[in-house]
Amino acid sequence: MTGPESEGSQVRRAVCPGSFDPITNGHLDIIARASRLYDEVYVAVMINQSKKGLFEIEERIDLIRRVTAEYGNVRVEAFHGLLVDFCKQREIPAIVKGLRAVSDFDYELQMAQMNNGLSGVETLFVPTNPTYSFLSSSLVKEVAAWGGDVSHLVPAEVLTALTERLRKD
Repeated sequence: MTGPESEGSQVRRAVCPGSFDPITNGHLDIIARASRLYDEVYVAVMINQSKKGLFEIEERIDLIRRVTAEYGNVRVEAFHGLLVDFCKQREIPAIVKGLRAVSDFDYELQMAQMNNGLSGVETLFVPTNPTYSFLSSSLVKEVAAWGGDVSHLVPAEVLTALTERLRKD
């Protein structure tokens, strides 16, 4: 047998964490790139009970599973609590984060150092594709709520779900 399951080899795992409310093409780009570098990539969907998202956790997970199905090595799960605990439970040694701008780096560096200090988990920063350097879920929701065209910013399935959700609210 060859590949990650063969004797003596270790499965290389990483996690891409976030709230993904909703997942954008920028998120998808980072997940796709991580899926080419690692045998298994977990997308950890953060549960923050103090925040009311546009989409419920289960809806986000379903959307992410649908738009990442083509990669074959992506698993999507919810998590509550410390990301390092999620990593320990699944033997994940690396966190993959996309950086859009210098302002992201300041915050993410502090998180990376804390996570490493708590558990030894490493954080790998991936520069965002310039096409998506301005993109965030919050901006997508705001523009869509005002009737703006976000079709080039989210996968088609997400656009459909977003349009339907905003029509209800």
